[in-house]
Amino acid sequence: MPILRTLRSSAAIALAALVSAVPTKADDYPSRPVTLVVPFPAGGGVDSVGRLMAQKLTTALGQQVVVENRPGAGSVIGTRSAAKAAPDGYTLLMMVTGVGIPPDTGYDVAKDFAPIGLIASVPIVLMSNPAVPVKSVSEMIAFAKKEPGKLTVGTPPPPTLNYFGAENFKATTGTDITVVTYKGTGPLTNDLVGGHVMVAFNTLPPAIGNIQAGKLRALAVAAPERIAAIPDVPTVSESGLPGFDIVQYYGLAAPAGTPRAVIDRLNKELRAIVTADDVKARLIADGGGPVASTPEAYAENIVREEGKWSAIIRKLNLKTVE
Repeated sequence: MPILRTLRSSAAIALAALVSAVPTKADDYPSRPVTLVVPFPAGGGVDSVGRLMAQKLTTALGQQVVVENRPGAGSVIGTRSAAKAAPDGYTLLMMVTGVGIPPDTGYDVAKDFAPIGLIASVPIVLMSNPAVPVKSVSEMIAFAKKEPGKLTVGTPPPPTLNYFGAENFKATTGTDITVVTYKGTGPLTNDLVGGHVMVAFNTLPPAIGNIQAGKLRALAVAAPERIAAIPDVPTVSESGLPGFDIVQYYGLAAPAGTPRAVIDRLNKELRAIVTADDVKARLIADGGGPVASTPEAYAENIVREEGKWSAIIRKLNLKTVE
């Protein structure tokens, strides 16, 4: 069955579950610490936002929200562990666009999770080590065509949009670039600064300090518009590849079957957090766009975005997990 059709039917199931969930009192929730699973290593963009959410939710809920990093297989291991957790509101997941694309992961994102709400849209930024003789996307393409196979491009592994975006860039530009995968954006950024990889399809949080210090060079933002954190950096579209966008969405989810009253409580607190001035400023400074939503709107976002990338993956016959 095509991935997109599966996602759509599963999203319908998830939406129905949200609507028909039997209301349950959540007055005593939470009565003990809550675990927030981040399916990526510490130090990356998802981890940074996850820790911010954990800090704010701890204050809002009156119980400690503890981040548990469970990286591996490009987010599959941590996501699977959260899917199999008890549906009681005491295990949450930092979910990122792409985790529902691979088959045979042991979970179905739309069936096995109850969306809580969106947090932010986070575009991928193309960046290079300053020693690499490219200062723009056009120069990057020219370099790759002049010396096939020499340009190394680092990304986290599939099913991240960083990886799918790099492979799509390769196909769209007709270049022979060597894609090198890392466990997360933290290790990737370290190797980019160290010159062990030449270019990266990265998120901004782990790299912004190095960009500001001149240790990395931002080439372009893969988003419809420039971002406030690096306003002088053009979009990929401005750089000659119209419509080339790679935008991830971060959100919170809980195991399917979590009481609707708990989902509603968490959504209420999450929306207040995401719309708070200090959090909005932090997300924007990290290159993101704050996005508050209902659980239903987040469910629709999941099927729309993962359907879009599933079509690209099928077209290019890309691997979806390492």
